[in-house]
Amino acid sequence: MSLPYLTPLKPEELAAYGVPGQWRYGVADRVRFSELDALNHVNHTAYLRWFESLRLPYCRDYGISNYDSASPELVLKSVEATYHAPMFTNEAYVVAARTVSFRTSSFRMEYAVFAPDLRVEGAALVVLLKRDGSGRFPLSEDVKNRLQERDGARPDN
Repeated sequence: MSLPYLTPLKPEELAAYGVPGQWRYGVADRVRFSELDALNHVNHTAYLRWFESLRLPYCRDYGISNYDSASPELVLKSVEATYHAPMFTNEAYVVAARTVSFRTSSFRMEYAVFAPDLRVEGAALVVLLKRDGSGRFPLSEDVKNRLQERDGARPDN
């Protein structure tokens, strides 16, 4: 299946590629030579870059940040990845993201890479801070509602 690269995919496009229904936000791409390691498969750091590259439009599309002076700083408190199978040059894939839980000024995202089977799973805890350094930046009720409606995220009290 041919998907548009580096463009957020609609849920029906994700489903047509075989991405399970709980993943409602993702982009397609193809493995580049520069992402390979000495063993000729995708290096672990490439997956973390893929997660980051998806997190930026995700946060803009969900209204979390416009990346301007009025928006919060998004800080990764933690990030993790679990590898299931290697990936190789020129292999097409979809990297998907969702928020599973949130607190007042943070949220936990999960990621998955499908090619089309599950290759990598990941997670990140993202904290929102005020740009002037005075403390945390709370998630708005609109954003919380959007995370619940789109991803099924739950408050983590």
